[in-house]
Amino acid sequence: MTRYLDLGAELARAVVAGELAAGAELPSVRDLAAARSTTAATASRAYRHLAEHGVIRLEPRRRARVSQDGATSARRLLAGASVFRLAGSDDPAMSLLLRHLGDRVSVVPAHGSLHGLAAVASNVADGATAHLRHHSGVYNAPFARAVLRGRHPILLHLWRREQGLLLPAGNPRGISGPADLRGLRVAKRSPGTGTRVLLDHALSAAGLEPDGVTGPEFGTHLEVALAVAAGAVDTGLAVRSAAADLDLGFLPLAWEDYDLVLAADALDAAAPLVEAVHDPGVHAAITALGGYDLGRAGSVENLTI
Repeated sequence: MTRYLDLGAELARAVVAGELAAGAELPSVRDLAAARSTTAATASRAYRHLAEHGVIRLEPRRRARVSQDGATSARRLLAGASVFRLAGSDDPAMSLLLRHLGDRVSVVPAHGSLHGLAAVASNVADGATAHLRHHSGVYNAPFARAVLRGRHPILLHLWRREQGLLLPAGNPRGISGPADLRGLRVAKRSPGTGTRVLLDHALSAAGLEPDGVTGPEFGTHLEVALAVAAGAVDTGLAVRSAAADLDLGFLPLAWEDYDLVLAADALDAAAPLVEAVHDPGVHAAITALGGYDLGRAGSVENLTI
C-alpha cells in the first residue's frame, strides 16, 4: 500500500473512532506532512483520496473538515470493495433502498426474518433485516442475542413501519379487527416471516386459533395486496404502503421496528446501507410510500452492553 493510502486509512480510522468528529477541522497539508514525517504531496493526495470517498470536505483557501456523514463514509472506505450479503424480511422500502445501492449489496435467498437470522448465524449472510416481535413485546433484540451469542450482536435501526389488515374497497365483510376473521379467506405470509408471526399473535390475542384461520400463503406484501384486490381472499396482513397503489382499505394493527441484525465485525461492511438510508432522496422516497417512520434511521444498538 502506498504512503498516501496508509495515511488516508489512519485518518479514516480516527473518524470512525470519533477522534475526528463531524465538522472537525483537519490540519493544513503542511502541518499534516510534518506531523506524519511525510511530504506535502503525500498529505495532499491523502486528503484528496478521503474527499473522493466523502470522508472529508475540501474547499478553496479553507482547511479540510470532516463531512457530516464522515463516519459512515470512512467505514465504507475501510471496508474496501467488499459486498454486503443481506438476507431477511421483504419490505417495499427495503426494495427501494436496494435499487439505490445496486451491486454494493448482494441479496441472499433466505426469505423472512427467521430464515434471515439463520443465514447470519451460519455465516451465509452478513446481516438480516428483521421485524420479529418477542413474547415480551420487544422487537428483534432477544432474537439477535440468541442467534449471535458470542459474536457481539448489533441492531442497526432502519425504520418503523405500520402493519395492518388490507381490505377491499368499502370493506364488504365489515372487518373491524382480527376477531372478525373467523371463517374468512385470509392471505398469509410464509412461515418464518415476521408478518406471519405478527398475524398469529394477533389471532391468538383475539381468541382465535391461528391454524383455524385458513387461506393461501404468499411470499411478499405486494402479493398479499394483489390477492385482496383481485378478490382471491377477503383480507390479509401487510404494510400500509402495499395498500395505496391498489386503492385498498387499511385497518392498522401495529407499528414495528424494522432493523438490520448483524455481528459487530460486519458493521463496517454495512456502511453503504447506513449511507443510503441517510440519503435525502432515499429518505423522501421511503416517506412518500406511507406508513414509515425514519426518525431513528441509522442508529446503532450494541446488544452486548
